[in-house]
This record gives sequence, structure tokens and C-alpha cells, in this order.
Amino acid sequence: MPPVVVLLEGASDAAVVEVLWAARGRRTRDPAAAHEVELRDMRGITNVGRQLDELAGRATVLGLCDAPEERFVLRGLRRQGYAVADRADLARLGFHVCDRDLEDELIRALGPDRVQVVLEELGELERFRAFQRQPQWRGRDVGDQLHRFAGTASGRKLLLARRLAEELTDRSPLTSPVPCPTPSPVPRPLAALVADIERRVTA
Repeated sequence: MPPVVVLLEGASDAAVVEVLWAARGRRTRDPAAAHEVELRDMRGITNVGRQLDELAGRATVLGLCDAPEERFVLRGLRRQGYAVADRADLARLGFHVCDRDLEDELIRALGPDRVQVVLEELGELERFRAFQRQPQWRGRDVGDQLHRFAGTASGRKLLLARRLAEELTDRSPLTSPVPCPTPSPVPRPLAALVADIERRVTA
């Protein structure tokens, strides 16, 4: 049977989906599943058209993208003959869109306080405090500061994205928990994507 391939913009996106998929007790190579799952790092959303061309007729293809880049996915799917006009059409095909981007979805889901506890755990909190003191970022919204900080050093975006996804699944408890009366919901596009993967692999 054809595999299920999930097209993801970069390594951090693939890491987040991998954590959420594993939290369901599933593996990308699961002998109990009807279909194998591949989480494919496209190394940039502009490669989506080429990936769709390569996979046409060979796999069930799903995907995740950021709002500013959804036009590339729409264009690639139209070239494959799909009648897609908007985000609702994308969702019906199993392609889901983060309102801003993946990091923003994770930060909003957990809240800035909880994200800062994760930074402390990772040994990055003092660097974040120094970043906040920079003139161009002083006094700005903490969520925006965290979003920008995540991408200011090599490897930080991937490491932080993975850890924030683990927080959503309660797989790695905080060392200094911030009061959180209810579990943080998985952001809508991520929850929808994981549910679509589940449906495809068990079909």
C-alpha cells in the first residue's frame, strides 16, 4: 500500500509533529499500521511543488505550512489538478496552516510564562533576558520577543520547538512548574494534522 508522507517546511516542524505523533503511542514505522508514515523535511516551503510532483500517485500526501507561505502549497496542489481556492480546501486535502507560524502557535498555546520556564530549563533564560534589553526589543510584547529569540541562534529553533511540543504532551514536566489549571490544548492546525495522519494510517 502507498505510504503516508507529511510535507513539512523544516526540521523544527518535523520535530514537533514527531513528538505529537509519538504521544499517541505511534511510530513512523509501525508494523501495526496499514501505512508507513514519513515526516519529510522539505528544507524550505519553496520545494513543495517539486515534492508534490515527485510523490504524485505514489503516496498519500499531507502537510503543514505557515500562513505567509500557503500560496506555495496552493500553487503546487493546483498544478497537480486539485481545485483549491482557500484554507478550507487545503484542510480537506490534509494540508493545515499555522495562523502566523509554528513557533507562534506553540508560544500562544503554552503562554509566555511557561515558555520562559522551558528556556530556563534549557539554560537560555539569561540570554533571553539580555535579548529583551536590546533597544529594538525593550518593552515589546513578550510573545513577540520569544518568537524572535527562538530564531536568533543556530539550533535554538529546533531545540525549543521540540521541547515546547513535549510540554503540550506532558511528556517532559517542567522543573519549576507555572500554575496551569488545565492542560494546554494542542494548536488547531497541529491537532488537525495529527488526526489526519491517524485516519490515513488506519484506513
